[in-house]
Amino acid sequence: MNVRLMKCIDAAFGQIAASCLPGPAKQTLPSPISSYLIIRPGGIGDAALLAPTIHAIKKVSPLASITVLAEHRNAGVFALIASVDRTFCYDNPREFIQALRPRYDVVIDTEQWHRLSAVVARLVRAAVSIGFGTNLRRRMFTDTVVYSHNDYESLSFSHLLQPLGIDATASAFEIPFLEVPDAASLKAASLLQPLHDAPFVALYPGASIRERRWGADRFRQVSEMLLDAGIRTVVVGNMDDQRQGEEITCGGAGLNVAGLTSLAETAAVIKKSMLLLCGDSGLLHLAVGLGVSTVSLFGPGRARKWAPEGNHHVVITKNLTCSPCTVFGTTPPCPHDSCCMSDITVNEVVTAVKKRVNG
Repeated sequence: MNVRLMKCIDAAFGQIAASCLPGPAKQTLPSPISSYLIIRPGGIGDAALLAPTIHAIKKVSPLASITVLAEHRNAGVFALIASVDRTFCYDNPREFIQALRPRYDVVIDTEQWHRLSAVVARLVRAAVSIGFGTNLRRRMFTDTVVYSHNDYESLSFSHLLQPLGIDATASAFEIPFLEVPDAASLKAASLLQPLHDAPFVALYPGASIRERRWGADRFRQVSEMLLDAGIRTVVVGNMDDQRQGEEITCGGAGLNVAGLTSLAETAAVIKKSMLLLCGDSGLLHLAVGLGVSTVSLFGPGRARKWAPEGNHHVVITKNLTCSPCTVFGTTPPCPHDSCCMSDITVNEVVTAVKKRVNG
């Protein structure tokens, strides 16, 4: 379903329903807990960073079934999370009904702001319901958790287990937390045959919004300069990124596999790379979850919340006074032509990549 349409539905129906529905009554939680429903609308990055929390649940309740209610745009991530038993799509009516039909011991809504998923959690038959208490959505849960813009997002998700008495803080930083299926690895190996097993850097030029994009021309310059230094590059992405991939790699500056892979196969290509260079995007978090080094470019997004931590990752941001400006996933129109991104130079990116690859 169109993201903008989902937000409109949330603004209209979600707010009214969250205001009018009575709050749930907390029931006695079975011991041991045998079933969880985890609601995760939104993009790829949120889904990937939710994985450590899902693994923490499985550690505590190894026999419990974990069902995820996601969206088409992020459902593929859950195929990379071994602890997930079933995945249904929020925006598929038949699957939506299938997901809501059973009774669960615990339902956890991992959405940070929009109310519609909280309403869905309220409609689920469950002994306990947990979610972030960021607005009217707090009325839809038996237990709420505080959400902070200053916490790394994986850590924020881990806090959702606090009402269950589970301390998942350490799990939030355990890497790797994603696994590539064997079939996806085989497809990636086939696509990468032109490189003849040469090491390479993966490039992802895409982003969910224009303000987070650095530009195909800059990525092309990076690819050419890395090739001059003996470092091959491969552009990854979906069909929407295919044209940018052609611009970056035309003339032999790199290999373009954007638009040729499923999400799992994209993850497999990234897994085989030395490093992923990209903006603030969902694929950045896939790389982190796979244990792959990254160089990431941050502008309007909140690096403190979304940028990966540790010596294997380099974050480039200009720290302008007007950034970050994104709040709860919404970025306002930029009056400065996204200078927080355009001020990042090709030379400093190439230097960061070389240092990370050679270090």
